[in-house]
Amino acid sequence: YLAKLSSVGSISEEETCEKLKGLIQRQVQMCKRNLEVMDSVRRGAQLAIEECQYQFRNRRWNCSTLDTLPVFGKVVTQGTREAAFVYAISAAGVAFAVTRACSSGELDKCGCDRTVQGGSPQGFQWSGCSDNIAYGVAFSQSFVDIRERSKGASSNRALMNLHNNEAGRKAILNNMRVECKCHGVSGSCEFKTCWKAMPPFRKVGNILKEKFDGATEVEQSEIGSTKVLVPKNSQFKPHTDEDLVYLDSSPDFCDHDLKNGVLGTSGRQCNKTSKAIDGCELMCCGRGFHTDEVEVVERCSCKFHWCCSVKCKPCHRVVEIHTCR
Repeated sequence: YLAKLSSVGSISEEETCEKLKGLIQRQVQMCKRNLEVMDSVRRGAQLAIEECQYQFRNRRWNCSTLDTLPVFGKVVTQGTREAAFVYAISAAGVAFAVTRACSSGELDKCGCDRTVQGGSPQGFQWSGCSDNIAYGVAFSQSFVDIRERSKGASSNRALMNLHNNEAGRKAILNNMRVECKCHGVSGSCEFKTCWKAMPPFRKVGNILKEKFDGATEVEQSEIGSTKVLVPKNSQFKPHTDEDLVYLDSSPDFCDHDLKNGVLGTSGRQCNKTSKAIDGCELMCCGRGFHTDEVEVVERCSCKFHWCCSVKCKPCHRVVEIHTCR
């Protein structure tokens, strides 16, 4: 809900924390203690929604938001694989945005990762500003996971959410990359200084979308006195910390059902030539589709003129747009 709060400016006063809808009391208290971090949390939430909508743009459920709590409707209150993705990308978004704020010097509480120093076995020098992913992950664990821990982390749904939150953060942690800069006479690489950087958030989204496609259906089991989630089908190999897990089958998302936050696919654009989920047959759930011809104007016959401009001609062409009935 933080992502949609356009009415609130910067979250800079404790009273603002009290007004934030969708937070439980312990999150409000954390907000008050970490005011300078909250704008990063909001940016992380916005990043998560944008990435979710990009990854699911060609599917029946396209991660659309509603002006209600929760913003994805009842889709996230059920233990489906869609909910698994939303929780994972949200936890990752908060970790990513807080880490970015640390590295850019926006926060007094954290800065670059000073543990990455000295020489490396590969022969380069650790230097520059390594992303402080440890701080970002720790803050995400404290702020995001507190909702589930306050419910009692032994319920099926709390276990599912906590697992997927951690899988989201692992998508960043396990894909940190080394970036380097060369030093030497006229660009020679006599020696290099390197630092650790987070992957682009698009890569995090791509990884979690793959995990969504291969998510494991689970159920609760007891090992000793500990409650854990195990694959519902015992023939499946156990999931890892990086995999997404879900408890309930997803609805088909075909028909408008506002009570459950499902907008349906009527009016959605589809691809007439595709046999995949974005194709008109599957996207429109067999209801058929309308075809309209639309004129589009594009730039064409572009030429570079010395110096320094590119001049193009406007080209008109007619394209067919297919929308579900």
